[in-house]
Amino acid sequence: MGETKSAETKGARTSARLAESMLELIQARGYSGTGLNTVVEHAGAPKGSLYFHFPEGKEALGEKAIALAAERFGSLVADSALESGTPGDVVRRVIDVLAGMLTDSDFQLGCPVSVVTLEMGAHSERLRSACADAFDTWVTAVADHLVAHGRSRAQARTLATTVVSTVEGSVIVSRAQRSVEPLRCAAEVLAVLLDQYAAPAPEVSS
Repeated sequence: MGETKSAETKGARTSARLAESMLELIQARGYSGTGLNTVVEHAGAPKGSLYFHFPEGKEALGEKAIALAAERFGSLVADSALESGTPGDVVRRVIDVLAGMLTDSDFQLGCPVSVVTLEMGAHSERLRSACADAFDTWVTAVADHLVAHGRSRAQARTLATTVVSTVEGSVIVSRAQRSVEPLRCAAEVLAVLLDQYAAPAPEVSS
């Protein structure tokens, strides 16, 4: 019984390492530029382990990596919401983290979800769908925060979609320009937008 549990735990760790390596390599090299042998080597995983844990191959591993990226960004938004005040403060904090990621990597690491979308969205329905789901979880996380600040669900969803789309675009432009200025500009505009629309509407005297 103990041996079975230990084997399951070891297997889960190996699977997690493979997904983590796939995520890091997609960020640095893109999906097409990431070979499975490189993933196994990067993860320090036993040969043959990849198809044991991901028998459907590269797309299945890519899907897992995208889900991991989605989870982490959602956690970033949630943590920022706990530590910040207004929705504008939250978006500034999130963008600060993203800007730090870009500068620390010398602008080599981008958003893995946008990378896979641009590379594979027209060629793999499975990966396109995984990317769409990832973006949707981010929109939902931001929308939930806005609803908590008094916005209607419909308005929160519209604003959250604008936030995610703008941040994704500014990350791409920042990488191209090797400057976080596009991200900083996005932060300031989005912060004003969110704080303006997140504030409860004034009551009208009859």
